[in-house]
Amino acid sequence: MDISACPYHSKLSKEFKPFDLTDPFPVYKKAREEEPIFFSEELGYWVVTRYADIKEIFGNWQVFTSENAQTPPKPVPDSVRKIMVEGGIVGLSGLSGRIPPDHTRIRRIVTMAFTPKRLRKLEPDIRALAIEMIEKFEQNNHAELVKELVYDLPAFVIFMLLGVPKEEVTQVKAWAISRMMLTFSETTEEEQLFHANQVVKYWQYCKDMVTRRKEQLGDDFPSDLVRLQQEGYEINDQEIAAMCYNQLFAGHETTTSLMGNGIRELLKYRENWEKLCANPALIPGAIEEILRFNPSVITWRRRAAEEATVGGVTFPKGANLLLIMGSGNRDESVFPNGETLDIERTNAKEHLSFGSGIHYCLGAPLAKLEFKIVLEELTKRFPQLQLKPNQTFEFAFNTSFRAPIALEVEW
Repeated sequence: MDISACPYHSKLSKEFKPFDLTDPFPVYKKAREEEPIFFSEELGYWVVTRYADIKEIFGNWQVFTSENAQTPPKPVPDSVRKIMVEGGIVGLSGLSGRIPPDHTRIRRIVTMAFTPKRLRKLEPDIRALAIEMIEKFEQNNHAELVKELVYDLPAFVIFMLLGVPKEEVTQVKAWAISRMMLTFSETTEEEQLFHANQVVKYWQYCKDMVTRRKEQLGDDFPSDLVRLQQEGYEINDQEIAAMCYNQLFAGHETTTSLMGNGIRELLKYRENWEKLCANPALIPGAIEEILRFNPSVITWRRRAAEEATVGGVTFPKGANLLLIMGSGNRDESVFPNGETLDIERTNAKEHLSFGSGIHYCLGAPLAKLEFKIVLEELTKRFPQLQLKPNQTFEFAFNTSFRAPIALEVEW
């Protein structure tokens, strides 16, 4: 099918609501069955929903570049772009928006700093922090878990990794939210102006962080990158700051979403919670299945650098693509009974929730470690945990990050 001639006849374009993530899965299923690649008139993106097609696109970085991964889904007004350009935000990327050879060079250096040894060193502190937060509500017989646990815990962990003082956490978290709203949501020009100014402050903070580490090294991730730079590895100050800029965002927002989604799904299908309480050894596999069934990052983007054909559809050069990992992860051709949460599923690890290929998420082990610790502590302390009845779950209005804004539980 040649889509360059007349791409606006998709039956699913009107049904697909790219910013409303309340319950997108029925439309995803319909797309896989009826029109697995279709054009969204609202976004101006081609939407890809099948597992094989998404994996093929992720695997071909030469043709399907990541240069639009951090681009707002709709063109920003000139007034907003001016703030971003003057603030040094346009074209800024850590790894997700880079391609080789820069991507290969920087990822190799970052991998040398983001090591299993550093994660193991963090584990006791993560557990102590989780226990401290849980003990604050343990005697209450109820909690709002987003507010009281899963919103702040990943932020404290990633800020610990990056050496952000506790007194600065609230401000940095607020800047990170502005970045999400500017990059992945649909907002008014007035809102975009506010978020753009916030993001500029966020970027300046990251640059200042590198400057401070060059004056005095510490025991944290940016210090490790500065040390490698001083040892002769090819990474400049701007690139180190960009890694901090991205980690301070991706390292906690996505993990907050993973935990919120995961606990909700385990309690919604409560036999799975009971299995984990009875056998904690199932927790690592359950996390993989949660990542498959309800990922925190539900979509990602690519752009066709040249004309290319995938799944029988020919994309013209310059076409923007929205890859629906939340759909591919339920593809029945890969995951039998894909619409069912099964924490003992044997191939759950084949999910696409951390991407695939050269841009596979570096932070995946940390996110899974944090969630493992939280589930171990919650299942041990609250075997009777259940969702508070009759609550309505709301989700932030954006294209990519899906998690409940609040999660009321009781025991």
